[in-house]
Amino acid sequence: MAEPGRAAAADVRASDGDRDRVADILREALAQGRLDAEEHSERIDAAYSAKTMGELQPLVRDLPEASAGAGVRGAVSEPSVGGGASDNAIAIFSGATRRGRWRVGRKTNAFACFGGIEIDLTEAIFEQREIVINATAIFGGIEIRVPENVTLRGKGTGIFGGFDVKTNDSPDTDAPVILVQGVALFGGVEAKPKRGKRLRDLRKRG
Repeated sequence: MAEPGRAAAADVRASDGDRDRVADILREALAQGRLDAEEHSERIDAAYSAKTMGELQPLVRDLPEASAGAGVRGAVSEPSVGGGASDNAIAIFSGATRRGRWRVGRKTNAFACFGGIEIDLTEAIFEQREIVINATAIFGGIEIRVPENVTLRGKGTGIFGGFDVKTNDSPDTDAPVILVQGVALFGGVEAKPKRGKRLRDLRKRG
């Protein structure tokens, strides 16, 4: 029984970190074949629109990552690591773009289903050194461009699709490190440096 004046666990407001963790579980379930494309699309849309923990919990309750260990709440409520807000770019039968002079958070979630997403970091403002882009493309495409003097790494899976990250190691230890991870199912994810585009001051954040 909840203490007077305190919200029940299911009524606690969900954070960006909570939504991100659920999205990670759903992406892994899609790659393992535990969810089909339609189920994943429905759940990921519900995850990013969820307001409370009670709305997030049913989305991963039947998946092994959520049922192991401390249970469902433990899978979606552990403290967030690192600073900076996360950004969600969603394109369902549509398109989404992130480009120009924009502030990049520590994590960007890109989900394209029968749509396309363009993420251009060549003129972006980097507020953290380590950036993670979670890219999920289902019958869609995600194109990512980064400055040529940053470090770019990839960790993804293509299932009847392509997950192509042209890795790049910057010789400057102060350069941002961008990790592109996720899955492409009957779709494509492409990330590579853009020739001629460089960050002018690698030691300056924001």
